[in-house]
Amino acid sequence: MKKERIGIGIIVSIGIIAALTLGMSEKRLSGSVRADHHGHSHGSDAHGHDHASDKGPNGGKVLVEGPFELEVVIVEHGGRAHFRAYPSHNHKALDPRDVKVSIELERLGDKVTRVDFKPASGFLYSEQEINEPHSFLLKVFAEWKGEKFDWEYTQYEGRLTLPTELAKRMGIESATAGPGTISSVLELPGEIAFDPDRVSHVVARVPGVVHKGLKNLGDEVKQGEVIAAIDSRELGEARSRYLAALEREKLVRYNFDRLERLWDKQAIAEKEFITAQKNLKEETIERVTAARKLMTMGLTANEIKALTDGALDDLTLCTLLAPLDGTVIKKHLSPGEWVKEDAELYVIADTSKVWAHITVYPKDLSHVRIGQRATIISESSGAETLGVVSYVGPQVAEESRTATARIEIPNPDGLWRPGLFVKVRLVREEVAVPMTVQSDAIQWLGKKAGVFAQFDDQYEWQPLKLGRKDGRFTEVLAGLSPGDHYVVRNSYILKSELGKSRMSHEH
Repeated sequence: MKKERIGIGIIVSIGIIAALTLGMSEKRLSGSVRADHHGHSHGSDAHGHDHASDKGPNGGKVLVEGPFELEVVIVEHGGRAHFRAYPSHNHKALDPRDVKVSIELERLGDKVTRVDFKPASGFLYSEQEINEPHSFLLKVFAEWKGEKFDWEYTQYEGRLTLPTELAKRMGIESATAGPGTISSVLELPGEIAFDPDRVSHVVARVPGVVHKGLKNLGDEVKQGEVIAAIDSRELGEARSRYLAALEREKLVRYNFDRLERLWDKQAIAEKEFITAQKNLKEETIERVTAARKLMTMGLTANEIKALTDGALDDLTLCTLLAPLDGTVIKKHLSPGEWVKEDAELYVIADTSKVWAHITVYPKDLSHVRIGQRATIISESSGAETLGVVSYVGPQVAEESRTATARIEIPNPDGLWRPGLFVKVRLVREEVAVPMTVQSDAIQWLGKKAGVFAQFDDQYEWQPLKLGRKDGRFTEVLAGLSPGDHYVVRNSYILKSELGKSRMSHEH
C-alpha cells in the first residue's frame, strides 16, 4: 500500500511539474513582448504602443513596436524547417528588400545559433535549416529606415522540468553521448551443452551388489570423495590373491637374503643361490601382477598401500570415488542391486565451463571464423555473456544441412544450463563512429526517433537522425553534440508525461 502511494505521488508530481513548465511557456508566449527601440529600455517606445498578437495572417508570432510589425513563423517544406519574416508598417506590407532581419536562438545547454535572413517575394527567409526541437529563447533583431528593433520571447517544445531528487526516486539515469563502435552482427541460433572433457561416467569396474549410494541427483561432489560402495566377491578374491602373493614374496625374500649372505662367504653352491634368486623374481612378478589386477578393478595406489599395510578390514567392499569436482546429473543404482563391472552408476559434470553449440547455415559459413567475438543471449531469461568462437566444424551435416561452431562459456554461477536455447550474435566487423547512443534510450514520438536530452533538472526530447546500429548502440548522424547528456533508463516515463502534457495543453 505504501509503495502504491509513493508511485501515485511520483506520477502526480511529474504531471504537475510538466503542466507548470508548459503553463509558464504559454504565459510568456501570449503576454507582452520585450522590445527595444533605438536602444531604449524594454517595454516602451516613443509612441507607447508596444504589444504582441498571438498569431498573424500567416500563422506566425507577431512582434510589434509602434507602427512597425514583424510576423515570424517557422515553415516546413520537404521535411526541412526555415524561418520566414513578414514585415509591415501600419498593417501594410513592406518591401522585404528594405528590411534587415536576424535571430539568435538560445537552446538548453547555452547553445546559441545566429540565423540571418534574405529577402524573397513578400517575405524574408532563413537559408539556414532550423533543426528540431523548435524549443528555444528567441532574440529577434530588425532594422528599417535606420531604426533598429529587437524583441525577445520563448518557444518551448517537448520540454519537461523534473527535480533531481524526484528523478533519482524514479530511477531515471543518464549517459554521455560521444564516439563509439558499431558492430556488424550475424545472429544465429544455438544451444548450451556440456563440455565433454568435463563430464565423467562412473562405472562399477567390478561385479557385485550395491552396498550404498552416497550421492543423489543434483548433489555437488569433490574429486576423490567417496560416492558409492559395492560388495564384490571377485574383488575380495583379487585382494586375497594379492595378499597371498605378498606373503609368499616376503618368505622367498627372507630365504634369498639368508642364502645371499652365505653366498658371499662361499658357504653354498652357486646353483642354490641362483635358484633362490629365480624364486624371488617369480614371486615379485606374482605380487606385481596381483597389484595390477587390483588397479584394473578401480583401486588406487593409496588403497593398495592400505591393503599392504593391513589397514583394510573388509576385502569385498569396493568404494567408488568422484573423478572430478562437479554435480551428479545421472544416477543408476539402488542398495541391494546387482551390477556388472561395466554398469554406469553415476554421471558427474563440471558445469563451471560449458559450450554453446552454434548452428551455422551454409550461406553464413564465410562469416564465421575462429577467434570471432560473440554475444550469447538466453532466449528464456535474456541473460547475456561474451565469448569467442573456438571451433568451426569442417563439414555440413547431411540431414540438417548445417555446420556447427562452438564457443566456450565460463559458468561459475551455473546460469548457463545445458539444453538452454540461445541466440548468438557474431561480430562480423566493427566501425568507429563519431557519435553513438544506447539503443534502449531511443524513444519514438510519431514517426520520429529521438532521446531525452538532460540539462540539469530540465529534459527535452531531441529528434535524431540515426545511422547504423548493432542492437546495443546506434549511430547518431545529427541531433546531439559530443558531451550531451541523455536519458538511458526509464525514459518511457518522460515520454508518457510529455504526451499527457501535450494533450492537456491542446485542450
